[in-house]
Amino acid sequence: MTKVVVPSGALGLNYDKDALQRAIAAGPDIIAIDGGSTDSGPSYLGRGISKYSRSSTKIEWKGLMQARAKANVPLVIGTAGTCGADSAVDWLVDITKEIAQELGQDVKIAVLKSSQDKNKIRDAFTDNKITPLEHAPDLNAGDISSFENIVALAGVEQITEALNTGADIIIAGRTTDTAIIAALPIKNNCHTGAAWHGAKIAECGALCATNPQSGVILVDFDHEGFTVTPMAENAKATPHTVSAHMLYENSNPFVLYEPGGHLDVTDADYSAIDQKSVRVEGAKWVPSDKYTVKLEGSRITGYQVMIMALVRDSHYVEHIDQWTSDIYDLCTSKVKDRLALSDAEFDIELRLIGKNATLGAIDKNTNNASEIGVMGIVTAKTSELAKEIGKILNPYLLHHPLTKEEEVPTFAFPFSPAEIEIGPVYEFGLNHVLQLDHPMDAFSLDVVEVKNGAA
Repeated sequence: MTKVVVPSGALGLNYDKDALQRAIAAGPDIIAIDGGSTDSGPSYLGRGISKYSRSSTKIEWKGLMQARAKANVPLVIGTAGTCGADSAVDWLVDITKEIAQELGQDVKIAVLKSSQDKNKIRDAFTDNKITPLEHAPDLNAGDISSFENIVALAGVEQITEALNTGADIIIAGRTTDTAIIAALPIKNNCHTGAAWHGAKIAECGALCATNPQSGVILVDFDHEGFTVTPMAENAKATPHTVSAHMLYENSNPFVLYEPGGHLDVTDADYSAIDQKSVRVEGAKWVPSDKYTVKLEGSRITGYQVMIMALVRDSHYVEHIDQWTSDIYDLCTSKVKDRLALSDAEFDIELRLIGKNATLGAIDKNTNNASEIGVMGIVTAKTSELAKEIGKILNPYLLHHPLTKEEEVPTFAFPFSPAEIEIGPVYEFGLNHVLQLDHPMDAFSLDVVEVKNGAA
C-alpha cells in the first residue's frame, strides 16, 4: 500500500492546516502538490514566472516542508512556479533554500527541469518526431525560434528518476497533473490503472469532495484499487463527487492520455465504504507503442494597451452598440490614415462590461444595465504603436457624441493616464507531442544538497 497526501489543487491556493496535520498523522509515504497549469493563459509560460505571489507561495511551502520533516517522507511539486519553465523552477528552489535556512533544515533537493532547447526541438521537428494533436496550430521549423519558452510535460518515468535519488524534496518543471501522484504507487508496484486513476481524482485536492476549498485529501493505493478520503472534518467523498472529477479538464470522461499510454476507466466501480471515503477499482492502464510527451510553447504575438470608459448616461447605455460601433469605425479609419497601417498591423476591440464582455455576440442575456464599462483593447506589433493607437482612441471614449446633432458628452475614465500599457501579449503555439527514445531525453535532473539553506 502507498499513501499519498495531496494538500491542495495548487501551491498558492491555501490548504486546511488542521486537515494537513490529520493527514500526516495517518502515516503517508509522500506529499504531492501541483504548482500550476495553463489555466491563466500563455503569459506566465512566455515570461517564465509564477502567477502566485511569492509571499503566499513561501508561507504554504514552508508549512509543507515542516510537514515533510515531521512525516519523514518525500515532498514533490510538479509544474513549479505555475508554468514549469526553468526560471520558475529556480525561483522555487531559491525559496526552498531560504525556508531551509529559517527552519534549520538539512535537505536534499532533486531538481527536474522541463525546458526545451529550441535548436533540438527544431531538429526533432525536421526528423518527424513532433506530431500535432487535435486542433493543434500549424507549425513549421521556422516557427520554433519565435517561442519565448518551450516545455515538455514530464510523466511518471521522470518523477520516478527523481524519487530514485533519495531526495527529501523534488522540485519539478512542467509535469502532467497526475504524474507526481501516480509515480510512487507505480514504483511500489501498486495497481497501475488505479495509480493513474487515483492521481487524476486527487490532482486538485478536495475538489473531488463535498468541501472543495478544504484542500487536503489522502489517497491509499494498493494492488487492486484506491481509496480517497478528504481530511477536513466537514468534507466527505461520495461516489458522485469522485467519479465526476474524471470530467474535470478532460474531454473524455473515460479516457485520459499520459506519457507512455492512456488510462481507461470505462469499467471502474465507485463505492462508498463509510460516510467519508470512497473505494474505486476497475481502471486499466493501456501502454502505447511509442513514448511521447506533450509540448507547450508560448510566444509574443503583439503588444497591448487598455483604456476604459464608464458610461452611465441612460441615453448612451441604451444605444451603446451604436455608439461603440461608430467609435470603432472612426478610430480605425483615423489610425489607418494617420499611421499608414493595414488592417493586419493592429487591432481594436471595444468590450462592453456589464453587457457582453465575456461572451460577445453569442450572449443571450438581454437584461438592460444601468451602466456599461467600455474596455478598449488595442493590439499592435510594437509597444510604441499600441500606445499611439490608444491615444487616438482616448478622445472618442471620453467625448464622442452619439449623433452629430447632440451636445458633446463627457464620460468617466477610472484611471489617469487613461491608457494602461499591458505590455507583450502571448499566445500558445504548440499543441504537439514529442517522441522520445528514452523518457529522460527531454529532461535534466540535478541534486542539490542544502545545509541550513546553504547549497
